[in-house]
Amino acid sequence: MNWRATCLLACWLPLATPALAADPQAPDPVPSVMWAFYHKQLLGEAAFVFDDRVKLLAPPFAEDARQVPLEIDARAFGGEVVRILAWAELNPLPRIVDFEPGERVLPWLSIRIRIEQATPLRAAVLTRDGLWHVGSTLIDAAGGGCTAPSVVRTQPGWEEHIGEVLGGRYPRGDASRLRLQVSHPMDNGLVSGIPEFFLNHAELRDQNDQRLASLELFPAVSENPNLGFDIQGPGQTRLLLRDNSGNQFEARLP
Repeated sequence: MNWRATCLLACWLPLATPALAADPQAPDPVPSVMWAFYHKQLLGEAAFVFDDRVKLLAPPFAEDARQVPLEIDARAFGGEVVRILAWAELNPLPRIVDFEPGERVLPWLSIRIRIEQATPLRAAVLTRDGLWHVGSTLIDAAGGGCTAPSVVRTQPGWEEHIGEVLGGRYPRGDASRLRLQVSHPMDNGLVSGIPEFFLNHAELRDQNDQRLASLELFPAVSENPNLGFDIQGPGQTRLLLRDNSGNQFEARLP
């Protein structure tokens, strides 16, 4: 498959600030009848705290329920983050991403998602002590983002561009931010006559082929996925992608 990566303009890289420890008795900030189910289903009923140090940034209302920007920021935990899970509790396909940042990748991720209706959004951050820190927010929506027909499939010749990567690396001192868009319909199987066809795995690797971070992606991610990462240190970066049909793609960013 073809790919291409283009460099864009530099952008500001915000720094994390220290925060107080979470209160283990804190109530659910967005009470939901589904929380107990996902605590068992996704976290295996492991120990957790609701923690406002885990920041979920999303618009209060999804103007386009097929393309909802979401940022997950766990930089307050520094290098203690092992894994980040995110989901939309009332989506028919709730899981969004399973993100494992390496030593050089900060625990920050931007992504665009689909929203079927108003729902709590959750991000659970696993730290090295085995505790899950859960951040939450609410988003309102007119609905239908998960069951709307694909825009990508209406474009002539879309099949020829699957796996193309557009984006850039924005340096700041010894760190940089990657902003990427991958051409892919991300079919979730909820539209009649169109089976699941989506990117389900991504890896960042350095110039020495060492893994920097890995992600498992799910059909709640928007078509033509947008991804953002913060990376410390210089050097070329490779993005490796795979979809559920076995297609593999690669892009290199200077």
